[in-house]
Amino acid sequence: MKFVTARLHDDEFIGMIQGEKVIHINKIAKERFQTDIPTNMISFIEHFHYFEHIIKEIIEEKGHDAFSYSIEETELLAPIPRPSKNVFCVGKNYRDHAIEMGSEQDIPTNLMMFSKAPTAVVGPDAPILRHEDVTDELDYEGELAVIIGKKGKAISKDDALHHVFGYTILNDITARDLQSKHKQFLIGKSLDTSCPIGPFIVHKSEIENAANLHIETRVNGEIRQDGNTEQFIFPIEEIIATLSKGITLEPGDIIATGTPAGVGKGFNPPKFLSSGDIIEITVEGIGTLRNKVQ
Repeated sequence: MKFVTARLHDDEFIGMIQGEKVIHINKIAKERFQTDIPTNMISFIEHFHYFEHIIKEIIEEKGHDAFSYSIEETELLAPIPRPSKNVFCVGKNYRDHAIEMGSEQDIPTNLMMFSKAPTAVVGPDAPILRHEDVTDELDYEGELAVIIGKKGKAISKDDALHHVFGYTILNDITARDLQSKHKQFLIGKSLDTSCPIGPFIVHKSEIENAANLHIETRVNGEIRQDGNTEQFIFPIEEIIATLSKGITLEPGDIIATGTPAGVGKGFNPPKFLSSGDIIEITVEGIGTLRNKVQ
């Protein structure tokens, strides 16, 4: 099950990907099952257990042509176009990335967290603004992102994955000079368009092991990052358990799990982004998130 937030003309809807088609879940549920399904992805995730059986019936049935569109004719938005709170982000969750940003002394022994503002979120193929007036060091970070599906607080490691709805791809665009200047991450991580997400949310039932997924980032076709989530310092279960000790996690919350080595700042000389650059992040089992720097 791959879910999208899609737009066709003035109609914004929840879609499900089948092959090269987008099935309009809201229309088919209304007309065939007399059921109203939320058109907002956060509400869709929160109430998914009520209509999961309908989704499974749609998958098993055929004859969806009247409710389907080609991916090319629809606009895929960020799966969650406007998160209800800041995006949670894990810093330095890959050993080699921690070293490329400093030294072995920078490998964290405790979970390192920061956030990105909801206004930074954009979807697949949306332009990334270069922000030449505020930064000279725009960088990329390809990441697996976890989507929370069940509300919880003080979640145990053993129960953590039961609170996950699915997974997507996130590009943690970063203004490195602002990150250094302000001695914290929020401003350098939250510029408008600095959080591309998508193209799909893949339901957790489709991902056999999120702790063993290949992740690759290309810039203009050149492989920059080539890693695997098995390299996590802090696994997903620990991230959720640590975050939720004093923070309530809610359906639709997004957790970016960190980036492998190979970011632009890690090269000598650095390879920061320029206008016209195309970034493609591919995560095994999910797809490819593509954006161009404007």
